Amino acid sequence: MKGLQMRSTLRPEAKAGSRPGGKPGSRTSGSPGGSRSYQKFQKDARWLPNTPRPEWLDGTLPGDRGFDPLGLAKPAEYLQYSPDAQDTNSSQNFPGKLEGQWRGDDGQSGLVGSTLVPYADAFGLQRFRENELIHGRWAMLACLGVLIGEGASGVSWVDAGKVELDGTRYLGFRLPFTITQLVWIEAILVGGAEIYRNAELDPAKRVYPGGYFDPLNLVDGQDEARQFRLKEAELKHGRLAMVAFAGFAAQAAATGQGALGSLAKSASNFAPELAQDIEKLVPES
Repeated sequence: MKGLQMRSTLRPEAKAGSRPGGKPGSRTSGSPGGSRSYQKFQKDARWLPNTPRPEWLDGTLPGDRGFDPLGLAKPAEYLQYSPDAQDTNSSQNFPGKLEGQWRGDDGQSGLVGSTLVPYADAFGLQRFRENELIHGRWAMLACLGVLIGEGASGVSWVDAGKVELDGTRYLGFRLPFTITQLVWIEAILVGGAEIYRNAELDPAKRVYPGGYFDPLNLVDGQDEARQFRLKEAELKHGRLAMVAFAGFAAQAAATGQGALGSLAKSASNFAPELAQDIEKLVPES
């Protein structure tokens, strides 16, 4: 399979004492006349065991576990035709011609002709992968910011906005900006970067604008296998962060406390000493 090396996990093979003439991979179970057979595991990892893998998710993408129960990323072919001729003064009106089309969803077939197919639909699977990566990166930053912010300032992330209304501060330093000015600065900088990124038609450049972010030079440009593993690691961490932040939000809605406050409350049931250490970081209500 392209880009992904499948690894087979072998179950224990027959040892000495197997029944004579028994089938390969079978051994005695310890009971008279009983046997237990072992089979080789040859399937790839999936989001739910024993579920069929969709044809359009063949495992070539990093982190592909065959998760698409609604078939949202199923490839489709889009055709664009020019309007039919409707000249009442003409002796003959001809139907519209094919002006453009989108074939496949592998990021290589691309667009044929000048097409106006919907952006989100045209790129299909690639667009979903892009959204997953972007949301995962934001979630990783958010979880890190929640934990560091609560631990450093003692302010719950739920109440962070209320604190900002009393004065804009960052790491304890007062900023020379108002809330309105900061909102405009963020909208211009982040919005401008997103407009520039979304204007790119190459899916790879939209996912990695400006190239790979690798300031520590962890990846050799020629080592495709290592690049694949790191891309998969980024996706796994992003998925975990999205689930974690969903947990932060659910706990905040249920208890009104931040991440560390909820952790201290839960830890008090099984680890009182840990709960006391965490409570030192949580502000008094």
